[in-house]
Amino acid sequence: MRPLVLGVDGCRSGWVGVVAGEPPVVVHADATIEGLVAHVVTRYGRPAVVAIDIPIGLPDHGRRAADTLAVADLGRRRSSLFLTPIRAALHADDLATANVISRERTGTGVSAQAFALRKKVLEVDRWVRAAPTRVVEVHPELSFATMAGWPPEFGKRTPDGRADRLARLRAAGLDVAHLLAARPRGVAADDLLDAAAAAWSAARVADGTAECRPDPPECFSDGWPAAIWT
Repeated sequence: MRPLVLGVDGCRSGWVGVVAGEPPVVVHADATIEGLVAHVVTRYGRPAVVAIDIPIGLPDHGRRAADTLAVADLGRRRSSLFLTPIRAALHADDLATANVISRERTGTGVSAQAFALRKKVLEVDRWVRAAPTRVVEVHPELSFATMAGWPPEFGKRTPDGRADRLARLRAAGLDVAHLLAARPRGVAADDLLDAAAAAWSAARVADGTAECRPDPPECFSDGWPAAIWT
């Protein structure tokens, strides 16, 4: 019996999740991570693992080893990973202030892309400590790379990139092609495929075959074991 797992990715409407395991593979979306996971628990039962594409475990100074190692392994897809800002920068009210704080403490600034994710990062940071099950961080492009042994060649928003990722998921035992036409409003095709890749990694965490970067995870002042799982 395969354990029930949930893979989650951010999307325009909030969060999208792909449920995999004993039930048929299904997709759900919600405005909040708490609402999404609560819906899945109510409808299908408690997932053994929730894998989410968002940084969990925020650094106080410098860079996370998880990000550094993932960038090294992503090859041509390294630009898909935004280095996690320090906690104090994420609590800044605007990007200019975040850059001042980050440069004072790390010597480098914060990218606009990373700062744009701050609300979702802090939402998960608040929720994860009371989550009803195990929660791990994943990065879909790293999951796709692990499935086939090499990073995807094409961008995820291109037709070739979408076909490649669908093929990798299908070969890995997770066929989600039927979900693309019926995906919830506010969920792009690449969001759904990323959530499916997260679900694949969640299943590997649940059955004990996943790897994490770094191993063992590192901890910051928040006490959370920071690592990216595949």
